[in-house]
Amino acid sequence: MALGVLPVYFTPLMGIRATEQLLDREREFRLEKDWVPMEKISPFLYRAVIASEDQKFLDHHGFDWEAVRAAIDENRSGKRLRGGSTITNQTAKNVFLWPGRNLLRKGLEAYFTLLIEFFWSKERILEVYLNVIEMGNGIYGAEAAARVYFGKAAVDLNRQEAALIAAVLPNPLRWRPDQPSSYLRQRQAWILRNMRNLGELPLNGAQ
Repeated sequence: MALGVLPVYFTPLMGIRATEQLLDREREFRLEKDWVPMEKISPFLYRAVIASEDQKFLDHHGFDWEAVRAAIDENRSGKRLRGGSTITNQTAKNVFLWPGRNLLRKGLEAYFTLLIEFFWSKERILEVYLNVIEMGNGIYGAEAAARVYFGKAAVDLNRQEAALIAAVLPNPLRWRPDQPSSYLRQRQAWILRNMRNLGELPLNGAQ
């Protein structure tokens, strides 16, 4: 797979969001995206996203079945809907697919999840994820987010800034890491605790 080694400069979601902006005359067109290799992303940021999104990322093979079962149980009990997707799932749907929840879309997501887990290293999956994930209105990837929100390169993000960026990922079109609400501050504190609990990660010299 060529995308296992080449930078991913554009995704279907970027195209959809750009089209939405162009069709809405009241919205300013924006597409902030800069690919950077893993060594130019702060170790605090990939520790933060693992701590917040997928704490078993280094151990599973694309699917966290315990999280999936917990999500099903909570959804059936009428509690707030939650997902059981992993970083690999999210990378697969961001790189290869369109937004949606139908069976065809979910089946393709599972297929691409297995494919990239087989062909890509964990570091490569995380590198692609951190470069393509939506982090704001027209903002994609760690480098663009770091520069827009904090005026610095992704490699220079500190622990607190990284945790704030990770905190907005469930809803990046609603929240901004540079304008944190009390709820985002709570999520940031939770992520920082999880980062401490995870300790060092065997990825690119994590601190």
